[in-house]
Amino acid sequence: MRDPESFTARLGDGPGAGRHTERASRRRAHLAVFVGPGGRYSPGLPVATILGISAYYHDSAACLLRDGEIVAAAQEERFSRVKHDHRFPEHAARACLREAGIGVDGLDCVAFYDKPFLKLDRILETHLAVAPRGLPAFIRAIPAWLGEKLWVPDLISRELGYRGPIVFPEHHESHAASAFFPSPFPRAAFLTMDGVGEWATSSWGVGNGNRVEMMAELQFPHSLGLLYSAFTYHAGFKVNSGEYKVMGLAPYGEPRYVRAIREHLLDLKEDGSFRMNLGYFDYLGGLRMTSAEFDRLFGGPPREPETPLTQREMDLACSIQEITEEIVLRMARHVRKETGERDLCLAGGVALNCVANGKLLRAGVFDRLWIQPAAGDAGGAVGAAYVAHHHHLGAPARVKTGRDLLHGAFLGPSHSDDAIADFLATRGARGDRLEETALLHSVAELLAEGKVVGWFQGRMEFGPRALGNRSILGDPRAPDMQKRMNLAIKFREGFRPFAPAVLAEKAADWFEIDCESPYMLLVADVKKERQRPMSGDQQRLWGIDKLNVTRSDIPAVTHVDYSARLQTVHRDDNPRFHALLSAFEARTGCPVLVNTSFNVRGEPIVESPADAYTCFMRTGMDVLVLGSFLLRKEAQPPFEESEDWRRRHVLD
Repeated sequence: MRDPESFTARLGDGPGAGRHTERASRRRAHLAVFVGPGGRYSPGLPVATILGISAYYHDSAACLLRDGEIVAAAQEERFSRVKHDHRFPEHAARACLREAGIGVDGLDCVAFYDKPFLKLDRILETHLAVAPRGLPAFIRAIPAWLGEKLWVPDLISRELGYRGPIVFPEHHESHAASAFFPSPFPRAAFLTMDGVGEWATSSWGVGNGNRVEMMAELQFPHSLGLLYSAFTYHAGFKVNSGEYKVMGLAPYGEPRYVRAIREHLLDLKEDGSFRMNLGYFDYLGGLRMTSAEFDRLFGGPPREPETPLTQREMDLACSIQEITEEIVLRMARHVRKETGERDLCLAGGVALNCVANGKLLRAGVFDRLWIQPAAGDAGGAVGAAYVAHHHHLGAPARVKTGRDLLHGAFLGPSHSDDAIADFLATRGARGDRLEETALLHSVAELLAEGKVVGWFQGRMEFGPRALGNRSILGDPRAPDMQKRMNLAIKFREGFRPFAPAVLAEKAADWFEIDCESPYMLLVADVKKERQRPMSGDQQRLWGIDKLNVTRSDIPAVTHVDYSARLQTVHRDDNPRFHALLSAFEARTGCPVLVNTSFNVRGEPIVESPADAYTCFMRTGMDVLVLGSFLLRKEAQPPFEESEDWRRRHVLD
């Protein structure tokens, strides 16, 4: 390991500060605002309408902000049907414009979520530092930069026909803005953690009124997000999408490798800053996340994707999850000490680690947490729009009333009952159109009978979680529901946990939580009185053998450690879903439903009635509810699926 004195005592300080200052000067020299032909830009005057964009890495998205209110936001993948689509979000941008009822000429400003030239600066410097080892990766990356990533103003003009002013915040400034400005707090600390932006990999500071002040940062190549992704890669999962699987796999393992990680991979400071021993990693110049040294330390090469999981992968997952939680807690304690703030906002891809979030909440470091539901790169579109609105144009802060400004994150397109009726007629699908009370009663009955229901309602959610409008629902009391939904409907690994959606007013009766969790970003234990103790033989089980043990009154949403990643459903955010939960409680005494995203493995969450119907017919779902229409599987005309789709999605 390198000399520990090379570490930062605070994020962003230390012996590397000279280099940090040099980069800061280069930041100021980089383009902050681009004014296109005929464009006007008037700092100090709030603009009416801003389009925020994130693109070119993963989860590209668009957001439309009007007078400081989010009118619409959506990810490109929902329209293109390409999972984690990184391309320019033309479809998402146009969907946002349609929701606002305007054309491109109605925009006053566009904001892009990072500084492309500064990001290229980091890539060039990195490859030069490891040359010639990084040459293959450099040759692979540079065409994309020369072809599109550097020329964002030209691309925005070409794809959207927009030629007005464009604002370029820094990547972590966009994350910070996405965390603080929509939060319920008029003033709060923020902490952002991801893989890497331009140079920053984590940052912290304070949001107050209409400003976020970046106070310190940890810089590339030392990154909590990349550290977690290295273990994701080694466990045989896809980087930037399989991190959820590592988090879900962790409770099946033991923290056998924690000591090895601490002694060989990291030098971790009390403030949460750290330096990684880069000899164990290969992401600087190679096309792999980990090196041969990593393989030797952890007992072998990366697991081949789709091969059986072993206890080693479970133990690796458990170990890196424990290290991640420790780093997050140390960073948060440092931020509390330095800022004195009582509330904390989180963003960046690491903020989607709901287990770490739950540990942070229970530790009581801050009084309250608020986590951006689209915490990854998609949320950067929201943050970029807010930076343009408040920082560049001086717009005042909106009045906050105690609840966040996303109102459930239902910010995508919707489809009317008339449009759904037209689709069903075109497809020859058969369904009954029911009034609200009859619909809710029927669906609650079907769920209580053990049916799995596709639930398609209202505006699509923004972020990676389905929150009751593009959801697949089931009865959490059924012991076989988790296995059935994983294997016959989602076509994914059987160990993957499901989330409970619970009436907000009943959450404390079923889970150890005393705050709202509207976005499935907090983990809490099932109440002791709802748990079922394990026998001696069951306690001696290892790994996946733990999966089939019934642990509570709601086994389908209780993980092997008695925890659950819960969603609290507030009547004001989603009246119809709240009413369905209430109807199910009236029928069963249980105010909880299994809620998982309406998609199958490898595909994005459904956006349209056509997407939902196709997913319904391809899988073991029993019932589909499209708006006010209830469709039963057995009543539908035959559906022919290609052999290629079956081969790619059905697990043995």
